[in-house]
Amino acid sequence: MPAPAVRAVSLGLRPYEEALRVQQRCVAAARAARGPPPRPPFECVVLSEPARPVYAWGLRGAPTDKEAERLRAAGAGLAAVRRGGSVTFHGPGQLLAFPVLDLKARGIQLRGFVERLQDVAVRLCRRVGAMSAAGRPPPYTGVWVGESKVCAVGERFGRGSGGDLGRWGGCKGCVCNVGGALRVHAL
Repeated sequence: MPAPAVRAVSLGLRPYEEALRVQQRCVAAARAARGPPPRPPFECVVLSEPARPVYAWGLRGAPTDKEAERLRAAGAGLAAVRRGGSVTFHGPGQLLAFPVLDLKARGIQLRGFVERLQDVAVRLCRRVGAMSAAGRPPPYTGVWVGESKVCAVGERFGRGSGGDLGRWGGCKGCVCNVGGALRVHAL
């Protein structure tokens, strides 16, 4: 039996934090819908373009106080998020894709899911003309054109109850630089 279709939730140009909240609401709705089939189709991918520059960080650390001061002075926002990784830039000219999928029901393991996200990002880059776009072998993730990383790929899953995600993908996905000025990007 083929996997059910995934609904696209296209937000357009929105603040990064708003797209993240929509993804979190989608995860909560999907978790609440668990039960015996037939279940309503709560799987989706939240798509948006950040409306303003923001730097998000996870478990590997926040920017230093000096870096944070410099970024705020440049007009960027700062956001601590529940994911792995260090500081990541999000801003105009990027496509954010936050998937909410039941990987267990689809028979997909986390590493395979991240690899599939990376493959989709490579195809997207090639479709818009970056024919040399390529991923790198594990443990690296993301998409590069030459030595420039153009797309970050990752995912976070939790265990247990409460705010954890369990078997539902969330709190990350794909972030591709598809256009626009990324002048605020460097830390």
